[in-house]
Amino acid sequence: MPTLSDFYGIYIQMYYDDKHGPHFHAIYAEHRASISIADCEFLAGHIPQRAYRLVRAWWKLHRNELQANWELLRRNQKPERIVGLE
Repeated sequence: MPTLSDFYGIYIQMYYDDKHGPHFHAIYAEHRASISIADCEFLAGHIPQRAYRLVRAWWKLHRNELQANWELLRRNQKPERIVGLE
């Protein structure tokens, strides 16, 4: 699964899966979550609240890029890297 971004020990990954709709994966230590691109809500799994707040702040800045990457993957193209939080 391609890593699109990483920041503060959080890895954002994505692969195309049409049965679950546009989403991305957030990995933090042993925690994993699938998160909707549309509203940044958990679809499956969980990550600690502190990490989720950082993911949500990052998502607010980059949701359009996430959606564009979803479309690239849907067309079997390589996704673009997205900058992390600093």
